Amino acid sequence: MTMTDNTAAIVGGPELPQERKLVTEIPGPESKKLMARKQAAVSKAVGATVPVFTVAAGGGVLVDADGNSLIDFGSGIAVTGVGNSNPRVVKAMAEQLNRFTHTCFTVTHYDSYVEVAEALNRLTPGDFEKRSALFNSGAEAVENAVKIARHYTGKQAVVAFDHAYHGRTNLTMGLTAKNIPYKSGFGPFAPEVYRAPLSYPFRDGGLDGVTAARKAISTIEKQVGAENLAAIIIEPIQGEGGFIVPAEGFLPTLVAWARENDVVFIADEVQTGFARTGAMFASDHEGIAPDIIVTAKGIAGGLPLSAVTGRAEIMDHPQVGGIGGTYGGNPIACAAALATIESYEQDGLVQRAQEIGTTMMGRLNALASEDPRIGDVRGRGAMVAIELVDPATNEPDAELTGKIAKYAHEHGVILLTCGTYGNVIRFLPPLTMPDHLLDEGLRIVADAIAAA
Repeated sequence: MTMTDNTAAIVGGPELPQERKLVTEIPGPESKKLMARKQAAVSKAVGATVPVFTVAAGGGVLVDADGNSLIDFGSGIAVTGVGNSNPRVVKAMAEQLNRFTHTCFTVTHYDSYVEVAEALNRLTPGDFEKRSALFNSGAEAVENAVKIARHYTGKQAVVAFDHAYHGRTNLTMGLTAKNIPYKSGFGPFAPEVYRAPLSYPFRDGGLDGVTAARKAISTIEKQVGAENLAAIIIEPIQGEGGFIVPAEGFLPTLVAWARENDVVFIADEVQTGFARTGAMFASDHEGIAPDIIVTAKGIAGGLPLSAVTGRAEIMDHPQVGGIGGTYGGNPIACAAALATIESYEQDGLVQRAQEIGTTMMGRLNALASEDPRIGDVRGRGAMVAIELVDPATNEPDAELTGKIAKYAHEHGVILLTCGTYGNVIRFLPPLTMPDHLLDEGLRIVADAIAAA
């Protein structure tokens, strides 16, 4: 038993009291005891943003082993958009558990896998015929998207972008731009991976999107050559790289060039997908229809599931048995995904993401107008970030960022940092977070900035 007497009876989900409550310091004594056990049993390479142990979660809060209730501005890194232990998801999982837990879809089929594929084919951008395949993690889905693009085009090279994050497997580490902590000491990496400049309005002098895209295309043509290029892969809004929203016109210009040159355009929507940005997918904001779209994180309400969805002729090209995996599209995860998608569509969560975004952007822009250390406020929907800088030089200020996050954690707000330079704070609240918690969490962030 890892829960204390005062937490053993706590049940998560939307019935959890929606309040910030600190009964101990953060971390408290029970979390410290559990942390000591973790350090003795788990690889030290597995870190933690907030050194507490969760015993329940729901709505907009997490409860730790000491009974502290923390405001959740992380959603498990954009995973629990429909809320932790969402009732639809719990019910669907329980029903599936009583039917069967596993067969492997490549041994015997089951209908929920097909239903998830049908939903993805319907929801993702583009009115062309599509096919989907299911996997376990975002990185695994990215790897398979590249495999499929290479098979379809008969070409090998892949272009990713500055500040990209695509995962921790060998190929996806190669696609990822940030060295520490994701790549250092883990090479050599997969070959035929190249990098192009990104549109980063705050740091590229406000270069317009079309011009920035032409700059990237020039790099690609000179250093790789369209005749060698299987795919371009890009996050429509950079995630770990700093929630960078490219200038208008950047993505459509890249898509047009890819179409003209028989290059597969892959949108990595692992973090941006499923209502997070105030649209079902971030690609919708740009009016683009990727040839392949990669999804994970928010797809299944907390269960491990990912997907590759794309044009039928591309997805059907590999040989039978060329893609798949033992756990890909696990039946419990598929049941959770169907309930999660139902929640996005029927519980008004796209609209809710827009409302959360309006509140966050308003409050954070007001802070930025009074504090020059907040160099930029950016994002879409409930995917918002602030970039912190030295106001005298505009250089990234990672130390300040760390101080703000530490203050927030100590005062009961889970806050995540990101960015190539470690100077960005990202806000990813569950879409089920009530307004009073959102307001209180933002107030504590304001206090943290002032205290730093």
